[in-house]
Amino acid sequence: MASNQTIGRLSLYRRLLHGLQSDGVRNVYSHQLARLAGATAAQVRRDIMVVGYSGSAAHGYEVGALMESIGQFLDTAPVQRVALVGVGNLGRALLAHFVGRHHRFSIVAAFDVDTHKTGRVIHGCRCHTLAELGEVLAAQEIRIAMLAVPPGEAQETANRLVDAGVTGILNFAPVRLWAPRNVYVEDMDVTMALERVAYHAGNHVHEKERVT
Repeated sequence: MASNQTIGRLSLYRRLLHGLQSDGVRNVYSHQLARLAGATAAQVRRDIMVVGYSGSAAHGYEVGALMESIGQFLDTAPVQRVALVGVGNLGRALLAHFVGRHHRFSIVAAFDVDTHKTGRVIHGCRCHTLAELGEVLAAQEIRIAMLAVPPGEAQETANRLVDAGVTGILNFAPVRLWAPRNVYVEDMDVTMALERVAYHAGNHVHEKERVT
């Protein structure tokens, strides 16, 4: 089984390859793809070996064929039906981003505590009350959820999702969640990521100052 890091890089390669194909590029070398992905050529070659595709020394990788191979490797499951809990500013942005853009994922139900949002269709997705959570998830056979609620509500909401049969949670709340071993949780800590960017950006500025 491929690691989470490998899956993430393969997904990135596919997006980059799609852009190259749109620009009319037919072949790409590992060092070119590595430069676009911020990786090394050796890492790109190792990742592509996982999907069972090989290029040639003379022509590199055929863009369309490599995209297809990565797709066959990543898209083994049917279209994933996803629930979104929390339809605030972030939740609305997530709905707008996913509607009609990702053929492998479909947000089919949203949930919120705000009665001004429940019962409405927002960006093509009906918003339900939290009281309907278990019923809707069961009826639509949803096993994946995105969590975009305030930090104080995140763990309790995650518990309700797990009780309703969810086995994968993408968590945008800035807290670590506890979940049973059979439930995969991916924490998207935007603050931590921004602090890393700020740290490295500041160090690059200081390095330039020292050089000059």
